[in-house]
Parts: sequence; C-alpha cells; structure tokens
Amino acid sequence: MTPQERYQKLSALLMQESPELVEVLSEYQLLDKVGYKTGLLKPEHSYAESLSWWPLISVLGTFSAGKSSFINGLIGKKVQTTGNQAVDDKFTVICYGNQEAVLTLPGLALDADPRFPFYGISAQIEKVEQGEGKRLDSYLQLKTTAADILRGKILIDSPGFDADAQRNATLRMSKHIIDLSDLVLVFFDARHPEPGAMRDTLKHLVQATRQRHDANKIVYILNQIDTAAKEDNLEEVMSAWQKALASEGLVGGHLLALYHPAAADLGENASVNERFARRREQDMQALLTRMEKVQVERSYRIIHSLENLAHEIEWVQIPKLKNELKRWRLQVLSIEAALLATLISLLTTLWFLYDFNIASITESSIWALLQNSAIFGFSTALLLFFSIFAMHHWLRAQLVRRRQTQLQQQNEHALADALAFNTPFWRGMFYASPRGWKTKTRKWLSKIHQSAKAQIQRRNDRYTNPSGETLLK
Repeated sequence: MTPQERYQKLSALLMQESPELVEVLSEYQLLDKVGYKTGLLKPEHSYAESLSWWPLISVLGTFSAGKSSFINGLIGKKVQTTGNQAVDDKFTVICYGNQEAVLTLPGLALDADPRFPFYGISAQIEKVEQGEGKRLDSYLQLKTTAADILRGKILIDSPGFDADAQRNATLRMSKHIIDLSDLVLVFFDARHPEPGAMRDTLKHLVQATRQRHDANKIVYILNQIDTAAKEDNLEEVMSAWQKALASEGLVGGHLLALYHPAAADLGENASVNERFARRREQDMQALLTRMEKVQVERSYRIIHSLENLAHEIEWVQIPKLKNELKRWRLQVLSIEAALLATLISLLTTLWFLYDFNIASITESSIWALLQNSAIFGFSTALLLFFSIFAMHHWLRAQLVRRRQTQLQQQNEHALADALAFNTPFWRGMFYASPRGWKTKTRKWLSKIHQSAKAQIQRRNDRYTNPSGETLLK
C-alpha cells in the first residue's frame, strides 16, 4: 500500500469518526513532501504512520502486577489470561470488534494496518536485531471484542518486565508505545514492596519516563492493595512505595491504589474492608475519568506531534545533515589531498630519473623521443584523469556507506538516508544547502507551524472560556 493509498483509507475512517482531524491529516501530507524533498523520509513511508490516530491507552508493569485482571475487569469479559506466572509474553492490542466473542489475530494484522500503533514495526525491529522482524507474531497479537468501554480507543497490554527471554525487544517496543500513547498506566504489585527486588523494573518504568516532556500522561498504580487489609497498613505500604519511586527520581508522582474485587482477600474486619473499598472506588473513579479524557487529548497529541516533527526537521535534522555533508566533504578532500601529494612526489621522482637518463640519448634519436614522449604523455594524462575521476567517486561512495552504517548503529536512520540522498555521484560536493532545502520547503514548514497553532486555538476555544462570558452562537 502506497502512502497515498494509506492517506485515503485513513481519511475515510477519520471522516466517519473524527472529521476534525482530516484537516490535520492534510498537513501531515505536506510534511511528507518536505521529508521526500530533503531525503529524510523514504518515498514508501509517511510521517502519519509514526503515530496512532486513535486514542491509545497502554498498560505496563511486572508480570505479577495484575494488569490482565484489571483489563478483564475493565472490559467486563475475559480477554486476557491471568495467573501468578508470566502467562502472556506478547504485546496485546485490544480494540472494539463486531463480535461478542474475543477474536485473536496475529501480529501481522497490526504491522500491515496504518490505523494501529505498531504499523511497520517489523522493519524497525529488523533494523536493530536482524531476523527478529520475521518473528513478529512472537511479540504482537491483536484481540477484538464488542465492549462499549473499547469504543473509540485502543488498549495495549504489555508483557511483564521480569521475563528475560525477549527483554531487549520488550523494552524497545515499550518505549515505542509510551511515545505513542495518550495515557500510560504503570502497574506495580503491592505484594512486593521491597525496592531491592523491584530495582530493575523501577529503573525501566520510572527512570525512562520521569524526564519526558509528557510525563503527566503516566499514571502509577499500586495494584492488589487488598493484601494490606489484614494488617490494616495501607498508609505504610503506600508510603514505602512512594519512597521506592522517589529513590528512582519520581518526586510528587500520584500513586493510585487498586485491587480486583472478585479476587480480593480483605479479611474479616468490616470497617477496614469498607475503608479499603472506599479508597479503591475513589481511585478507580479517578482513573476512569482520566481514561475518558483521552478522546480530547488524542487530538492535541496528534497536532503536537505534527509541530514537533516540523520543528525537528528544521532545527535538528537539517542542521545535522549540513554538518554530516560538511564532514563528508572534508574527509573526501583530505584523503584526496594526501593521495595527490603522494602522486606528485612519485611523478617528481620519475622525472628526475628521466632527466638523468636523457643525457645518454644520441642526437639522431631526439625527434623520435619527442614524438614518443608526446604520445606517452597524452595517454598517461588521459589515463590519469579517468583514474582520478573513478577514484574520486569510489572514495565518495565508500565514505558515505561507512558513515551510514555508523548513523544506523546510532539509531539515526533518517539522517543516514538523507546523507545518501544528498551524495549521488552526479551531484557536486560544494552545494551550500542539502537537496530540497529551499525557500519553498521552508515556507511549507512555516505553514505547518501556523496551521498547528490555529488547530490548537480552535480546540482551546471549544473547551475553554477564560473570560467566563456567555458566548453567542
């Protein structure tokens, strides 16, 4: 499916469900043109496919934290398998379906559909770990069911962080879904409050998220808190976990306390049970309210992503590309200068040897020598010209390929592609700007910035009214 076909399909779906985002979609198409012109985006890709166009809620945590039980209780049917062991080691995307029964589809269904957050993820995995992209079904699955709570949103249940078999891929994909999500629920198991036992999980789930500009979309949940009911030490358990989170740099983070009522073991003290139930109801209501807001936050996220991408192209990627081209030019010229110096030295040596031997030539052979020298000199010059030309382009290409490999290892895939795009054999080395980076391109980016701000303003007008005055309709 070409980017244009994907845009048409996405536009048709948005017209039915979120028509206000169709205009934003056209700005993504304009951003694609900038990417294609500068080589930062391959023709078969699109910036619109790098995000989820549907509200996305991801659920992360350890395998024993009760994530699956929470999802089953939220949806009202058994969608995920539950247990005290790592029963499911895949990322499961859950969305609304036309059937009451739970339908499970392979990871390929997500990799090939631009509506979902893992579109094209196999290629991304393949870039980091060769051969793993073909094993997509080992990492992903899609489940659908007819449940009202799922209308207009997508849930993602992640595998537990304590399973080591696919840790690297799990962490990489977790970062991917955190980037895409409108709301991230991070679950911890209240039965294991020891910071030492949970240090690795806290490192990846807290340290990786606390410095994000959108860290407010992350909610930390202390699940299965009913285990503290028999000791009646809810405050002590909550305090211990707050300290554990603070030790990893999360200061002032809000921690919700939940448990699954059907599986709760609260003990026999009615007043304690009532207090725990009241706390759970209060925190669950706060969480459900937060989840309902993703519909509004989704449009802000998509517009913000558009503006961020435009800003990154103009102020991050293009300057980096200019530096890469400057570095490449200096390398080519430095190596060629060294080779030229060597060649001049060699020719000087040969000339002295020739000048030394010319004294032994008789007068009668001078004319023949001059004729042969002219032919030899012309042939040598012609051969030397083509050799230098071929060597120059071979050296250019070799330096580009080597630098591309280095950039790809640094996860700078767009920059690596743009470097190759800007250094074909037929393009000179001394252009002041990268290919496609012209006044027209910069105007496109300016238009995108202005459109994004206007889109934000229109949404602010819809949801806010600082003056408190009655608006005329």
